[in-house]
Amino acid sequence: MPNQARGSGRGQSEPLRTFGRYAGPATLILSSLAGGPKHGYALTRDIEHFAGVRLAPGTLYEALSRLEGQGLIEAIASDDRRRPYQLTAAGAEALRAHLADQRRVADVGLSRLAKGWGSA
Repeated sequence: MPNQARGSGRGQSEPLRTFGRYAGPATLILSSLAGGPKHGYALTRDIEHFAGVRLAPGTLYEALSRLEGQGLIEAIASDDRRRPYQLTAAGAEALRAHLADQRRVADVGLSRLAKGWGSA
């Protein structure tokens, strides 16, 4: 069971596990794009609005490049110099699996806090 504790037994969210320190930004970007296509600035604003996190441009564009390389997002045509991205079906499934994994971790943590530290 040690492998499952680390999540390696769940192949669906494996793409986000390979991101290392970019897993957090990748999760935020995919979550933003789940609401519809956006370009870099719109992504930054949306993420700041729903998560209270401001991604630095280098972090944002590195994560976008990795996500696109893995087929989790794709660039779409634009009439101006902005490059909008949209979530792919593979990206939606990876996000769904990753968030479910994170929900399980959050549920365990909240449950343990409630038992030992009062209501969470």
